Amino acid sequence: MSDPVPAATHARTILAAHEHRRQIAPLTGWDSGLDLAAAYRVAEEVRRLRAARGEKPVGRKIGFTNTTLWETYGVHAPIWGHVYDTTLHDHAALTGPVPLAALVEPRIEPEIVFGLARVPEPGMDDAALIGCLAWVAQGFEIVQSLFPGWRFAAPDTVAAFGLHGLLVLGERVRIDPDAARSWIDGLAGFSVELLRDGAVADRGSAGNVLGGGPLAALRHLVDVLANDLGSPPLAAGEIVSTGTLTDALPVAPGQVWTARLSGLPLPGFDLSLA
Repeated sequence: MSDPVPAATHARTILAAHEHRRQIAPLTGWDSGLDLAAAYRVAEEVRRLRAARGEKPVGRKIGFTNTTLWETYGVHAPIWGHVYDTTLHDHAALTGPVPLAALVEPRIEPEIVFGLARVPEPGMDDAALIGCLAWVAQGFEIVQSLFPGWRFAAPDTVAAFGLHGLLVLGERVRIDPDAARSWIDGLAGFSVELLRDGAVADRGSAGNVLGGGPLAALRHLVDVLANDLGSPPLAAGEIVSTGTLTDALPVAPGQVWTARLSGLPLPGFDLSLA
């Protein structure tokens, strides 16, 4: 058996591929020791290197929460990655279309995004989790694959930013404690239509997200991080994007995408791409 590849080596490989917009062979294809635990060590080294050059982690994205897609991508559980101040954008602050030039094989995912007022704890029920949230927003994550053809194993995706490219947030709607029950019901039962240039491209629902909706995804992340002493714990003020509600669809410059939600009091928005 060959010696394990240092996490720092993989991290430099990933960052170089991203910076030069160059796809690479999956890491697991030449490092048989890269399991999920090792991949999260690579992800932590990537976070350290990005922070050293001035990028500030501002939250997490959860990937592969849509269980209807697990067979397609050959995964069997969610993953997570960091969101940075350089990859997070408020739609209201955009001055034009979002450029795709820095991303490779980009795809779009409509997601529900939470803002944490306080840190959730393992074992919390839905009412307790809602009490930890400051706001909810509809968002679009643009994901990317540094690996050609979106062919990879789960550890590859963890090492490569959790496939994160950028996240665009719609209006942040604050949660009134008196409306907590309504939010819990809505987050477990809403539906969505994903439109490309005004035509429906896909449909999804809350139930696609781990069978229980975005709160189920948040609960999963809390439990995972509680057992991961090598990764930073969640903190108040972080954002958490809870995973795609539909398939992740390829995008191209010139397109306009819209997520039309039913059952949640969240305003949608049009996302133009360049």
